[in-house]
Amino acid sequence: MHAVAALTLVTAAASAQTTAGASADATLTMSVAAGPALPLGSAAERWAALLREADPRLSARVRPGAVLAHRDPAREFLALRDGAADLAVGSALQWSLQVPALAVFALPWIAPQDGDLVALVSDARVREALAARLAGAGVVLVALGPLGYREIATSSRPVRSPQDLKGLRLRAAPSPLLHDLLLALGALPQAMSFREAQAALASGALDGQEGSPSSLAMSRGAPAGHRPAYLTDWGAVADAMVFAVRKPAWDAWSEEQRVRVREAAQRAITETDALARDAAAIAALGRNGVALVRITPAGHAAFREAAAQVDARWRDAVGRELVEQAEAIVAQRRAAPDKR
Repeated sequence: MHAVAALTLVTAAASAQTTAGASADATLTMSVAAGPALPLGSAAERWAALLREADPRLSARVRPGAVLAHRDPAREFLALRDGAADLAVGSALQWSLQVPALAVFALPWIAPQDGDLVALVSDARVREALAARLAGAGVVLVALGPLGYREIATSSRPVRSPQDLKGLRLRAAPSPLLHDLLLALGALPQAMSFREAQAALASGALDGQEGSPSSLAMSRGAPAGHRPAYLTDWGAVADAMVFAVRKPAWDAWSEEQRVRVREAAQRAITETDALARDAAAIAALGRNGVALVRITPAGHAAFREAAAQVDARWRDAVGRELVEQAEAIVAQRRAAPDKR
């Protein structure tokens, strides 16, 4: 009996070890809403590649198109929190539906210049505040990076002032903040798929669309893509890349592995250089006959005044203390002697 019992214990131990080893070596899943042709998707692919190089136990399979969230970028944070994904690279604007504080980057004209956005995502106090919000939902914030701005492409007329937006029918991402802003300025935002938008633009049912320069350039290059006449760089809504990990996965890693995960995320942000890619996309649109309209700081003030009620509502949603902190960071950056 003792021999049988001993054999049973050895077999059970071996089985447990095999199970543990399989779990440790299992490929992780990484969610991202965009494909590798866009900065967000490219950042996810690079993060995954760097993790594989750093530690085979951190190998992650990238699942683009938000497929782990039923192809709904707005539900991607929930998929990460609930365990459908182990890691994710998300849009702060999209994830703000579940974590309102993430909309701090997208508040109307809070950070209308590239340097403003870089200052915000780089600030330790902002990261700590947002990390605390995500931790409360069971998600670990690994890194933040600038994703860029959402601009407006139109066919019928350029947008230079709030009055120019009145009555314009624009395809817009299904973001409450974006829709609030466009409605306050007199536009008529509509959420629709890429295919639906192209048909509506071709028929004249839409006057244009909003989006990142990289996505707008891709749309123009599609076989049936929209050929806008104007692109307005208005600096209204900024966005950030959010690199995050589900807490149970994070807790299972050693401190050395966590350091590697953070370092790989920071390197992916640098190598992706989303702001430079958007600048290249704007230049490419210009070479293809799209007239670029850049709103000046004085123009920003006019837009902000017209959208003052939206700003007030979303300050409360984000948290006034965090918003005031963000404004102070941008003001300090602009006052710095070496400001670029």
